[in-house]
Amino acid sequence: MKVSLITYTPEPEKLVAGAAKLCYSHSGIDELMSNLEQGNIEKFIAMLAIMGHESPFEHINFTFGIEGVSRSLTHQLVRHRIGSSYSQKSQRYVKEGSFEYVVPPHIADIPEAKEMYIKTMDDIQIAYDSLTSILFERHYKYYLNRGKSEKAAKSAAEKQAIEDARYVLPNSCETKIVVTMNARALFNFFKKRCCNRAQWEIRELAIEMLKLVLQVAPNIFKIAGPGCLTGKCPEGNMSCGESVAVKDRFRNLSIREI
Repeated sequence: MKVSLITYTPEPEKLVAGAAKLCYSHSGIDELMSNLEQGNIEKFIAMLAIMGHESPFEHINFTFGIEGVSRSLTHQLVRHRIGSSYSQKSQRYVKEGSFEYVVPPHIADIPEAKEMYIKTMDDIQIAYDSLTSILFERHYKYYLNRGKSEKAAKSAAEKQAIEDARYVLPNSCETKIVVTMNARALFNFFKKRCCNRAQWEIRELAIEMLKLVLQVAPNIFKIAGPGCLTGKCPEGNMSCGESVAVKDRFRNLSIREI
């Protein structure tokens, strides 16, 4: 997994504080923004967190580049729809020749399971390549017979072939995605996906994303993390039962150690 912070709203903490102060001030916007000092910004952001006044955080966005993750992960990721935008590598337009895949740690730990898993991936690659070839030949002849040039026929045939052949590809197939979320959306994402009950891969992604935003907006994301971090575990009877250790991990350790 490789996660990078591609870009983000400049001076995110100042913008949030200024937008929030506007709700309670007669001053003009220029005056508000120019009079903001770092100490006041930190205090105001802390107050917003205590009040649960989250709408000002929607003004700031963070864009991440994510690689080396599975389709299983991104199927979960794109469920976070509000305040989020996604652009993902297409299996319809990009041929998956020698596709990479993610191996779950518990499978990798057991030699017999790992061997079976890798063989399955190899078999799927063979099936994908064979289906692509069979479908391509059929579509290529079809488009030639309809008067397309060889170049146009090959392009159209390959696209149509791989969009059907992709149905055999596994959830573990590696993918790449660009994700933009506003800070409020990130609060919700971290609350759900930093939790011990989240699947291991998306939990790892959430923690890496949290590390990155903490570097550029530490006061905004100071208390971001799993749901139990700021109160009672929201999972009820399905709690992992380790909320004390989880709180300790996210509150007291340096971000490099999370």
